[in-house]
Amino acid sequence: MTQRFDILTLFPEALRAYLQASLLGKAAERGLVQFHLHQLRDYATDKHRRVDDEVYGGGEGMVMKPEPLASAIEAVSKEYRKGRVIYLSPQGRKLEQAVVRELSAYDEILLICGRYEGIDERILEGWVDEEISLGDFVLCGGELPALALVEALTRLVPGVVGKEASLREESFSDGLLEYPHYTRPPVFRGRSVPEILLQGNYGEIQAWRRKEALRRTLEKRPDLLERLQLSEAERRHIDALRKQP
Repeated sequence: MTQRFDILTLFPEALRAYLQASLLGKAAERGLVQFHLHQLRDYATDKHRRVDDEVYGGGEGMVMKPEPLASAIEAVSKEYRKGRVIYLSPQGRKLEQAVVRELSAYDEILLICGRYEGIDERILEGWVDEEISLGDFVLCGGELPALALVEALTRLVPGVVGKEASLREESFSDGLLEYPHYTRPPVFRGRSVPEILLQGNYGEIQAWRRKEALRRTLEKRPDLLERLQLSEAERRHIDALRKQP
């Protein structure tokens, strides 16, 4: 089954180049994913193709009108069999790898990119399945979050990533940040690759990588450790790291 993404946006040209580049573009060329961009103004009914209006009750900014959004969602999603309608919003569920894996179960995903002060609340109530956020900060619109979600989901489509085993070793795949990576030359401006990586002992390398992943997570994202079920040896290792100056 091909993974299909539909994106409702006021700036399809801003997304098209990115979706045609690198891994995403190659996945589309091979028929593993489909990207469909929809200009929201095409669903406006007035001669000016207006998609926003003033806020009821007063206040600054404009709100995206419900009519074009509802028409666009209905037109695009009418053929969906197992779809999910997502609005990219700072009020949504925070995007994490576990959420990406959950959403990867859907064959069709329709993404709504808001602008201005947001969209009419009635669209959220009647046409949107859920809201997704990149984090606690504000952007001009939902285009960048949409691209982030599309890329994260596309990487999980079978056949997209050349070595699927590498997916299991990436940051957040097991709840930890990823271990450090090195390549040639073995010494660069006085900085050497750890000797253990040059000796070829796979078991020792894997043990080193696990310890380094724990160390890096403790240093950069200690909050992640609270969610994990660690072995007694790993807990002792973390305690020893915490005691180091």
